[in-house]
Amino acid sequence: MAPAGEVAVRYALVFVIAWIGALKFTTYEANAIQPLVASSPLMSWVYDIFSVTTFSAVLGVVELATAALIAVKPWAPRASIVGSVMAIGMFAVTLSFMFTTPGVMALEAGGFPVLSMVGNFLVKDVVLLAVALWTLGDAVRTLRAEPLGQ
Repeated sequence: MAPAGEVAVRYALVFVIAWIGALKFTTYEANAIQPLVASSPLMSWVYDIFSVTTFSAVLGVVELATAALIAVKPWAPRASIVGSVMAIGMFAVTLSFMFTTPGVMALEAGGFPVLSMVGNFLVKDVVLLAVALWTLGDAVRTLRAEPLGQ
């Protein structure tokens, strides 16, 4: 049986990703992420293909799937590995917005290291990325500990 802290960390990540993913189906969230995506050299092309709300909904589906895959680790560690890798990619991309989104630093307060509200929103993904890396390692350890043939 996993220690309570490990269970709490895994399912806290699942909770956060699922909540944020569910919000992607709202116009409010779609409009909130639009400037981040539009200013990113990695992501701006998606608006050539999808509308702001459609891309947000697609992202919501991916985030909800990511959360579900991470959550099933006790029964399906391979699936949790996939979900953890998806989360790592997601948080790596959102952290890249720290460098591509105008206004991340609060220039009116002297700039770096003072973050604006956008910067505060993005910097938390450092912790979420670290937790996703941990869930990946945890699922891999579980898979390696299983008897062969399972």
